[in-house]
Amino acid sequence: MFLLLMAIVLAVLYAFPFVLVILNSLKDRVQVIQDPLGWPTEWKWSNFTEAIDKMDFWQALGNSLFITIVSVVLVVITSAGLAYYLQRARTRTANTIFLVLVASMIVPFQALMLPFVSFFGANGLGWSFNQLTLSIFYVGFGVALSTFLYHGFISNIPFDLDEAAAIDGAGPFRTFMTVIFPLLGPVTATVSIINALWIWNDYLLPSIVLDDTSEKTLPLRTFVFFGQYTSDYGLAMAGLLLAMFPIVIFYFIMQRKIIAGISAGAVK
Repeated sequence: MFLLLMAIVLAVLYAFPFVLVILNSLKDRVQVIQDPLGWPTEWKWSNFTEAIDKMDFWQALGNSLFITIVSVVLVVITSAGLAYYLQRARTRTANTIFLVLVASMIVPFQALMLPFVSFFGANGLGWSFNQLTLSIFYVGFGVALSTFLYHGFISNIPFDLDEAAAIDGAGPFRTFMTVIFPLLGPVTATVSIINALWIWNDYLLPSIVLDDTSEKTLPLRTFVFFGQYTSDYGLAMAGLLLAMFPIVIFYFIMQRKIIAGISAGAVK
């Protein structure tokens, strides 16, 4: 009974912010300010159409999809291949590289972001900042945790499979692609959703890298509702819901494999 009560309390606490956003997305600006916790006196469904027009939703959606998909695919490919090499090599160099990757997860993302961008920008290597550059940056920031999860999962796959593939004439690359990688489904789902969530919702790094308005992502475009002298919170809540909707759908599709991938990938 106590556990059920605790579950209900936690469910209410977690659901409350989402309910608040939904309710306020259907109010006008004045009612949001005067009564943010109350029910809408007039259900303004037009907030969603206005938000779509004002934030250039479809263009921003395409930008977010492109950046997120490219980044996640690159993270999966690089971290899975690196984890396979580090786990199967069993050398001092491989162990050192793995320890460095794990240690790098301790450093906060915000502490590295500005020096990282400055090094690759006009004052450093002179890279041209665009959506593809941003995706490469995301790979650099996401590969450590992803490699850690893949490394732990691969350690549970018997080495006999590698030896059997070698006897059949397969090299390391072919063994990984045809034998090992198909077995990494649960942890690949976990890596994909973890990286997709933070890349989709990230505001800081895109705000520094993307200068062209036509390349801005959904989190950046939601800022158009907040001006210097006034803010339309009703439209902002509607825009926030629209921005959340695609990634929430992706999460619910992949959620069944997340716990299995995290628990298996963390076992050493």
